[in-house]
Amino acid sequence: MITRLLVTANVVAFIWEVAVGKMNALSGAFPDTSPIYNFVLAPIQVTQAHEYYRIFTCGFMHAGLLHIAVNMFSLWSLGFFLERILGAPRMVLIYFVSLLGAGLGVVYFSDPTIPTLGASGAIFGLFGALFAMGLKLGKPGMQLVRANIGILILNLFFTFTIATISKQAHVAGLITGFIITFLIFYPPKPVYARVVDATTGETLESRIEQP
Repeated sequence: MITRLLVTANVVAFIWEVAVGKMNALSGAFPDTSPIYNFVLAPIQVTQAHEYYRIFTCGFMHAGLLHIAVNMFSLWSLGFFLERILGAPRMVLIYFVSLLGAGLGVVYFSDPTIPTLGASGAIFGLFGALFAMGLKLGKPGMQLVRANIGILILNLFFTFTIATISKQAHVAGLITGFIITFLIFYPPKPVYARVVDATTGETLESRIEQP
């Protein structure tokens, strides 16, 4: 449910960008006078004007159809998976804490004059959550790590090779998502069933694997 709400909020914000902000849906270009500027993450506006709200509002803004399409596909896939495993409250907590971490990474480690926008910092936080869960699950969790390591490496490759992508947001979001998930995720304890041998009366202990 919460994943649907997040995707819907991003899509509604994008429609607003095009309709009210006069943004070109394909190129992501918008005029200097556009109200979009009031919501993107401009580090200098955060540090000097104390407009901290930009750290969160920028996570719902996107620079064109391709940008929002890629991010929403990733959010839909990762979000639903984590929501089923962690539950909606913990999933949304990880999402917004990761968004905060990504925003702070931009504010303190990037060019203060370059504005940033997009949900990818929070989405990288969801990637971090997957790996934190995998490590805490131990040997069974390694399958989760192996299944996603290739996708993460590919995304990091694009992050560090495409000049228009915010490296600070992606890396900070990834690290934040990993840390917060590692702190709040506790793997389910194994369940043991006591079985009595009908012939000998010996008590046996059998581990029941959780689905």
